[in-house]
Amino acid sequence: MATTALSRNPTLGCIYRALASKITLSQLRSTNPPLRPFHGFPPQSLLRPPLPQSEIHLDALYRRFLCSSTSTATATASQASSSTGGSSEGNSGKGDKSDQSQNTSEQGKSVRGGPVSWLSFLLLVATGAGVIFYYDNEKRRHIEDINNASIAVKQGPSVGKAAIGGPFSLVNHNGKAVTDGDFLGKWTVMYFGFTHCPDICPDELQKLAAAVDKIKKNVGIEVVPVFISVDPERDTVEQVHEYVKEFHPNLIGLTGNPEEIKKVARAYRVYYMKTEEEGSDYLVDHSIVMYLMDPNMEFVKFYGKNNDVDALSDGIIKEIKQYKKVKA
Repeated sequence: MATTALSRNPTLGCIYRALASKITLSQLRSTNPPLRPFHGFPPQSLLRPPLPQSEIHLDALYRRFLCSSTSTATATASQASSSTGGSSEGNSGKGDKSDQSQNTSEQGKSVRGGPVSWLSFLLLVATGAGVIFYYDNEKRRHIEDINNASIAVKQGPSVGKAAIGGPFSLVNHNGKAVTDGDFLGKWTVMYFGFTHCPDICPDELQKLAAAVDKIKKNVGIEVVPVFISVDPERDTVEQVHEYVKEFHPNLIGLTGNPEEIKKVARAYRVYYMKTEEEGSDYLVDHSIVMYLMDPNMEFVKFYGKNNDVDALSDGIIKEIKQYKKVKA
């Protein structure tokens, strides 16, 4: 290390050569006894001959300078080593942090941006299909309910009895005066129409006649079918007589003057009005309803055009049995 310091500093090299030139070979030789290599190390005075006072001073100065230079070089080397080690540690620390952040980012990517599993995808598809299927069924059912409601006349639960029916006084198809009291003790089905009706009235009267025969055949109960004209201007007794005998032998036809027809129509909540009048030929728009009356001539239930023969006969039989059960 001293040689390295001398080579780097020219001044120190010059001082060292000057001192070395003053030390002769004769001074290095001594009359002291030789070294004893096998009995321990000799004293310090035997290793080097004594120097003059001036040379001792220069030698001390040289040693002090060497020590300071050596310590300075050592300190510099230590600082360089520490700075290198610190920077390498810092770089290592930065590298570790970089690796850690990279691993963290990779883990985050794998969690956030990872592909959807097949199971979750299938569950999502199945859920969507189920929702669509349910919505379509509900929509279809709702449309069917609307269509059925627009076609059929629904019978809902009622509280008490409807204010339908009342006393009337008319003339039957034989020209005999008839009141509501003549029908007491009998089950009666009443239908309002007119003899010049082209299709609806004949269809409804045929259905009523068939239902009456079916009820008598199945349960042995006679139901009286009644036809009441809402066209008093043209439906005379003779016209009604010829009309009712075409449907059923027990069908009773009733007619009257305009005021009597208006009164009975109001009592049974029946609508009627002339339409398409051309001289004496016209049609009458009216309610297409059959009214079931019990033996007390009290209203029980009405049946619309949507009921066929079976529905009409079964409905009447059901009401008759329910009535008897209540009265028993």
